[in-house]
Amino acid sequence: MFENKTEKLIPRKAFIYRLGTSVGIAAGIVFGSLGIGIIGYHVLEGFSWIDSLLNASMILGGMGPVNQLQTAAGKVFAALYALYSGIVFLVTTGVVMAPVLHRFLHHFHLEDDDKKYKRRGQ
Repeated sequence: MFENKTEKLIPRKAFIYRLGTSVGIAAGIVFGSLGIGIIGYHVLEGFSWIDSLLNASMILGGMGPVNQLQTAAGKVFAALYALYSGIVFLVTTGVVMAPVLHRFLHHFHLEDDDKKYKRRGQ
């Protein structure tokens, strides 16, 4: 997916496209995870669709549940969903930041190679 350290840095337009692809993948992960939460709260706690959306959004965003949970199954789901949401946060951050960090490191690697070759007289 990324260029090798021996290859030139990709043009800015290609980088922006790559970054947009990463943001799209991250959005898919977030919206898929939100869908899991909505269905889980609706089925296991009997919340309305809008309350399920609110609770899933708040947990996925790291804020915590809004409505009081009544069933044991709902409480177990909320606990597992909260743990899952933390992992989703880390994964989506990594997916979005990977192209940025790669470009940054690749840019400095190319500069180091240029300096090394100039010192050798090549």
